[in-house]
Amino acid sequence: MSRASSMPQVVIISPALRSANNGNWQTACRWQRHLAGLCRVRISKTWPDAQAAGDAAMIALHARRSAEAIAAWSAAHPQRGLAVVLTGTDLYHDIASNAAAQRSLAQAQALVVLQELAPLALPEPIRGKARVIFQSTTARQVLTRSTRYLRALMVGHLRQEKSPQTLFGAARRLAGRRDILIDHIGEALDPALGDEARATMATAPNYRWLGGLPHEAVRRRIQRAHLLIHASRIEGGAHVIMEAVTSGTPVLASAVDGNIGMLGADYAGYFPCDDVEALVALLLRCREAAAAAAGDDAPPENLLQRLAAQCRQRALLFAPACERAELHRLVDDLLGAN
Repeated sequence: MSRASSMPQVVIISPALRSANNGNWQTACRWQRHLAGLCRVRISKTWPDAQAAGDAAMIALHARRSAEAIAAWSAAHPQRGLAVVLTGTDLYHDIASNAAAQRSLAQAQALVVLQELAPLALPEPIRGKARVIFQSTTARQVLTRSTRYLRALMVGHLRQEKSPQTLFGAARRLAGRRDILIDHIGEALDPALGDEARATMATAPNYRWLGGLPHEAVRRRIQRAHLLIHASRIEGGAHVIMEAVTSGTPVLASAVDGNIGMLGADYAGYFPCDDVEALVALLLRCREAAAAAAGDDAPPENLLQRLAAQCRQRALLFAPACERAELHRLVDDLLGAN
């Protein structure tokens, strides 16, 4: 018998598979790699399935969307390890009112959250089940950016939770500024928002909606941008924030718990959620800092430099070795529950 075949098998339930190219899939795929050598990991959208008999533990992404698989596992294996990974919509919407999501929380032995403020969103009696596992990604070389313009980038499928209207408003407000360029990556999951993106391109020549792009292409664009904009209304712990931070790209983010839990309470790049004027003001300050860096009249406080320094400090949280160690501890605990 090979060593691999003698390892316990863990199933990761993901509501989205490779074709979706979203955060759930990226997490599932990365965790499968991190757990190699400790156990055999398979990724499935449903449970039970043809390979279910070999599963010794389950990690389910999303309390509501994976509720059916979680309930089936709990009924079949009430004493076998089950962890539920909570998303932003779980934490800040579903667990308050959705019975299926609430049952998932009750059935899990462990609740995994992806940023440091998330446990506060859980009902107090079950906070003891929660553990924070920051997601990780490989660091990228920090590139030298042009001082002739400021390029800001927003990454996220076009849906209400991501508040793309805030970006549209900022682009229209800055339409006359050819030195502030705004790119926007994401599929139009809400067709009406796709129409609004096209209308914004027609009226704001500095704004480009690029649609969906492959993950590696997105990472390269993040690496080249001066700034990432993350305007979400609800967020569990965004991949794109850690990808920016580990690329040396500062972030302007809405001041919601999911973003504050990633970037820290003292981060200087927050704006109130849905506040177009506040985002515009930050973009203008960053542009002034970039322009001044090209000459001798640097401003007393260079906001871009301050944000970059804060991001460098937070980047340590998103190292792959840290995530791998926490995942190994989680799976050891789940397997020990059997």
